[in-house]
Amino acid sequence: MLTALGSLAAAAQNASPVKDLVSYVNTLQGTASTPGYSYGNTYPAIALPFGEHFWSPQTGKNGNGWKYCYQDSAIRGFGQTHQCSPWMNDYGVYSLMPLTGNLVVNEDKRASPFDHRNEKAGPDYYQVRFDNGIQTQITPSERGAIFRFQFPKNAPAYLLLDGYTGYSQFQIDAQHKTVTGYVHNGIFIPGNFKNHLILRFSQPLLSYGSWDGQANTVSADSTQVSGNKKGIYLQFKPGTTVEVKVASSYISLAQAKRNLLQELGTKSFDQVHSRAHQTWNKKLGQIQVEGLSKSDQQTFYSCLYRSSLFPCKFYDRDSTGKPYYYSPNDAKIHNGYFYTDDGYWDTFRAKFPLYNLLQPRMQARYMKAILAVQKECGWLPSWSFPAETGGVMIGNHAISVLADAWIKGIHSFDPDSALAAYFHEATGSRPDGRFGRKEWGDYFVLGYVPYKKSEVGSTAKTLEYCYDDFCAYQLAKASGNQFYEDIFARQLYNYKNVFNPASGFMEGKDSTGKFDPQFNPYQWGGPFVEGNSWHYSWSVFHDVQGLIDLMGGPQKFVSKLDALFNSPDSIDVGSYRDTIHEMREMVTARMGQYAQGNEPIEHTAYLYTYAGQPWKTQYHVRRIMQTLYNASPKGYPGDEDQGQMSAWYVLSALGLYSVCPGTSQYIIGSPLFTKAVLHLEGGKTFVIKALNNSDQNIYIQSATLNGQPFTANWIDYKTIIKGGELIFQMGDHPAKNRAVKTSDLPYSFSSTKSKQALTRAK
Repeated sequence: MLTALGSLAAAAQNASPVKDLVSYVNTLQGTASTPGYSYGNTYPAIALPFGEHFWSPQTGKNGNGWKYCYQDSAIRGFGQTHQCSPWMNDYGVYSLMPLTGNLVVNEDKRASPFDHRNEKAGPDYYQVRFDNGIQTQITPSERGAIFRFQFPKNAPAYLLLDGYTGYSQFQIDAQHKTVTGYVHNGIFIPGNFKNHLILRFSQPLLSYGSWDGQANTVSADSTQVSGNKKGIYLQFKPGTTVEVKVASSYISLAQAKRNLLQELGTKSFDQVHSRAHQTWNKKLGQIQVEGLSKSDQQTFYSCLYRSSLFPCKFYDRDSTGKPYYYSPNDAKIHNGYFYTDDGYWDTFRAKFPLYNLLQPRMQARYMKAILAVQKECGWLPSWSFPAETGGVMIGNHAISVLADAWIKGIHSFDPDSALAAYFHEATGSRPDGRFGRKEWGDYFVLGYVPYKKSEVGSTAKTLEYCYDDFCAYQLAKASGNQFYEDIFARQLYNYKNVFNPASGFMEGKDSTGKFDPQFNPYQWGGPFVEGNSWHYSWSVFHDVQGLIDLMGGPQKFVSKLDALFNSPDSIDVGSYRDTIHEMREMVTARMGQYAQGNEPIEHTAYLYTYAGQPWKTQYHVRRIMQTLYNASPKGYPGDEDQGQMSAWYVLSALGLYSVCPGTSQYIIGSPLFTKAVLHLEGGKTFVIKALNNSDQNIYIQSATLNGQPFTANWIDYKTIIKGGELIFQMGDHPAKNRAVKTSDLPYSFSSTKSKQALTRAK
């Protein structure tokens, strides 16, 4: 763990920009989690940005989604991992575990105690020394890694290869000091899925054999093994240092060998580490920040690291360097780029708007990969996971990701194909309801999804379908597809159909048009998902002005927002029937009913801006950043969710946030640093300065953009991409007369339609 973390609670002090940004990253951030309470539900991923394979120490049992918990005191192995969420678990896993003394294969008994003082966790390098004297070091490549195991003298030295929870097949070639094989494990993976692997050792083998994890038996001298929960062991000379080069491929063993040759080859551990370090410094260096405390910089770069992991690359390069991949959706080999491991319900909100700023080239590839999923399995992904494209969370948010990219100038895909795929999604469903919209008929006829007490999420679905239809409308309008523009324009006010003016909340509504007479805004579940009406009543991303009007105008809207933050943090477990971790995290935050620990409400602090009181946005956004985030193992206010929680912080720390992906606007908040420089892909830079910034001076007093007065509460994507300089003057009191004109307000669909109507009338 970074020694600098001891200063996390220290008073703020000026900090200069640093060149070695990797040293500011703590990959243990968010790891002090349990199924009952999430400080992030993360693990210390040792990987390159968006690498195909990650690595992590494993303290939990095989198959336990909480693979590394900071509070644990023993490690069972060092595994290859692709896990984007503990709730989704992992796939394609195998692990290595060094042992000294007796050969013990049982994963509980072989676990070796360690002390965090003897652990160093970075994205490019991980090191730990067990209490028994064994030291392990790991450094990654995109599709592999090099391990270095140092064994104590005068005791037998063993290395276990564990095939994890499912089927595996391994072969030992003692003469060439290699092991080859594959593993097949995971929840949603198809039957023919294989993660092929090769391991090459730097030292000769003294002995070897196989073992059975179910029977806890060992077969000496066995050169191959296959079956469930199987593994092999290798013995080396006592006191030796063994380096192991590892590479994997979903395509074939031949490709795994090619990956080993291409990425590791004859390179030394130090050479691979140096490249990984440089790669991460380059990635983190896309945003250089300075000012305020060192702990703020640690939190920022730890979050930027975490938001640079998913989606994972799921492609290899052939002998000519061209990308190709095995598709888990149709079990065939295809040419091109492919990515996986991302839940759009979480990540459409902040992560992809951040990606469109930092890496439009990769975004262009990824948009084509999203449509490749639809072509290969018939449905757009809503949760991108091998062989699982939907059914995990609500909504059809692939269209948000696609529309946001298109609106921001990323035109790598055919918009007509994307719209046709979404139309298929929005007007149909697989019989089991896992894909598309099983309630599509009611939604189009009634204008909402009717609430049934036997089901969960009707109102949440209505709100998210409405927003998704807006994204399709935006894509159609921007690409000149009048047919789909007209179709989706009809649903853009459907959010109004589940708003009850009598209560001032979004509510469940049955098929006869009646609201639930037992409505309670504190009650979780029922018409909502992982939240209550306090959380979802703000989910009108595309038409905040329309929501303001529903709630009785700007002042009543602001009063309602104030009540959100100031109301009791009471919980009614509702249809969940028990306290779930999101409820506990909301109470711990001590921000009333505001629940930063889960996605539905994360945009809400920015809504004051739409009602003409941006200083309240500035106050709450700063408060959330400074009280709910840090770089420690308890660093997040809830599930980190494939980079979304981190991306919220990164954008907010810059003073920006995309309330409505699918538009080109980023809303202005309160920049955390005195200076932030965005190094854009085209070679240009966009600089954000906050003069006189401090923990007290959180309010924007005035601003200039490229030397001209700037009063808007938003900035356009194209303005940022062109490069320039945005300068804020900060102060310790609200500037209540600044940025309150109608022209300063962010986009709302209602306002845009009204302006268009006025223009036509003139």
